Amino acid sequence: MKSYAKINIFLKIVGTRGDYHEIKSRFVLFEELFDEIYFKKKPKNDKFQIISNAKIDGINSIQKAYNELEKLGFEKQLKDFFRYHSVILNKNIPQGGGLGGGSSNAATFLKMVNLELNLNIDKKSLMQISKNIGSDVGFFVSEFKSANVSGVGEIVEEFKDDIPNLSLKTTQIFSSTPKIYKEFRENFMDKIDINLAKNLTNLSSKEILKNYKNIDLNDLLPPFKKLNPNFMLKDDEFLSGSGSSYFYVKE
Repeated sequence: MKSYAKINIFLKIVGTRGDYHEIKSRFVLFEELFDEIYFKKKPKNDKFQIISNAKIDGINSIQKAYNELEKLGFEKQLKDFFRYHSVILNKNIPQGGGLGGGSSNAATFLKMVNLELNLNIDKKSLMQISKNIGSDVGFFVSEFKSANVSGVGEIVEEFKDDIPNLSLKTTQIFSSTPKIYKEFRENFMDKIDINLAKNLTNLSSKEILKNYKNIDLNDLLPPFKKLNPNFMLKDDEFLSGSGSSYFYVKE
């Protein structure tokens, strides 16, 4: 199954909640770039196994999704199935690129397992457990093409959008989301503009990208540029998420 990327048309920070940052953002699904996930038969083995073309460090998002399904009471069904199946993950979405690849993988895995094992978990419940996996997972579970995302990523509201034709550029820079947010909190909190954030949620993506500058739309651009001083954006190019990928409107 395809595990799509997302682009942030805008990302505004509107406050903090403990160590987290409250946001208002427009997420759009970018279906031209995707990872692929499928289940492959294996010899009997009780270990839950993820095989990937990318390095997996620690507990990744798919493992977290598996753990949440266990907590819901599906431990037996999961063990019975994954005793004989591996998860194959082919990564194309760059890690540290601001495109939500890990969150998309977790959401896709949830949907695949729900279907394959006939767990019959409704979408609302999947959205609920998504909060415990990662901040962007709920958007990918929703399957909305465009949504206003707020809170710490757990509030996902479908938006009937006019999305222009976008071209995406990825870079070799690995952007650590925690480091970018830490830099914002330490040096850029005075840039918060709650009124602009509210106004942007009512505009189409086409209107937003036509009428606003990149520096106005993504509060994480200044901390990203401070940590990556050689990174340059043209006026008509926009950073997605905490970087390092950026996009522009095709002519």
